[in-house]
Amino acid sequence: MATAVDLFSGCGGMSVGLKSAGFDVVGAVEIDDLAARTYRLNHPAVRMWHEDIRNVRGVVVRRELGLKKGELDLLAGCPPCQGFSRLRTLNGRSARDPRNDLVFEFLRFVDELRPKAVLMENVPGLARDRRLTQFIEGLNALGYHCNHDVLDAARYAVPQRRARLIVLCGRRDSIPFSPEARVKRTVRDAIKGLPRAGRSGDPAHDVVEQRSARISDMIRHVPKNGGSRKDLPTAYRLECHARCDGFYDVYGRMRWDDVAPTITSGFVNPSKGRFLHPHANRTITVREAALLQTFPRDYLFPMEAGKYPVAAMIGNAIPPEFIRRQALRVRRYLLSSAR
Repeated sequence: MATAVDLFSGCGGMSVGLKSAGFDVVGAVEIDDLAARTYRLNHPAVRMWHEDIRNVRGVVVRRELGLKKGELDLLAGCPPCQGFSRLRTLNGRSARDPRNDLVFEFLRFVDELRPKAVLMENVPGLARDRRLTQFIEGLNALGYHCNHDVLDAARYAVPQRRARLIVLCGRRDSIPFSPEARVKRTVRDAIKGLPRAGRSGDPAHDVVEQRSARISDMIRHVPKNGGSRKDLPTAYRLECHARCDGFYDVYGRMRWDDVAPTITSGFVNPSKGRFLHPHANRTITVREAALLQTFPRDYLFPMEAGKYPVAAMIGNAIPPEFIRRQALRVRRYLLSSAR
């Protein structure tokens, strides 16, 4: 079985996708406590380095995993992307965010492990940053042939709009992206069959909402299946919305037969986007958000840590199905290289 190491693993979205594509994920690196805890709950057999990647040496990883330089099949990961996100670049903080330079820690690992293939995922903002050019040039200097583009996960059987930068590299030649899915998956496909929230026995689906009476009443008046705040009767419109001619997705409902909007860390708050359930008078639950991200139904989340930290972790995760499809192309490349 082809081997893989997952850098900046988060709660495990990349690893789920890689395993689904037939990879044996043998190692992972993650600094965040909650993400590392969640990863270990779901991937107990993977050797994890729960520490700052800048303190992890490739030679140590190779030794502990029993790998020689050049033996690893795939090095994958998503360096922290908040510094490149559109919301941050709007206020000018992107260039000064120290997390932006962690892409070069990824490059260092490529140099120290020399995997047969490389898969990196990130936000579209990195595609417009000089660091991506430097990153690709560094990979080229190490002998890798790279293919990169911004892709929409909704075109790859993920039931949400989610534009992501994908970088695929091979030592022998470049690796093409996965073909787009023939059928679009929708919100209905992902969450329609779940039991009623609050009574399911699943802690990730039963978190109780606490809203003011006015906000709860306003949510009840948002039309089912795709309604938004602009559809509300005048009496239920918030004063701040009357002063703003935009952001119509806030307090909006998802549509059953369309993809969801991008699942962000704010999905538990209706003021953050179109995160109301298509029919129920509430935001989507943690479980529903995880399913819209294409995590398995039985994926474990430590809800005792609190709804908001877990929501942030899920919103920052990589959709496993998106990765599975790209990883299948990597598997095909590795098999053809071995012939």
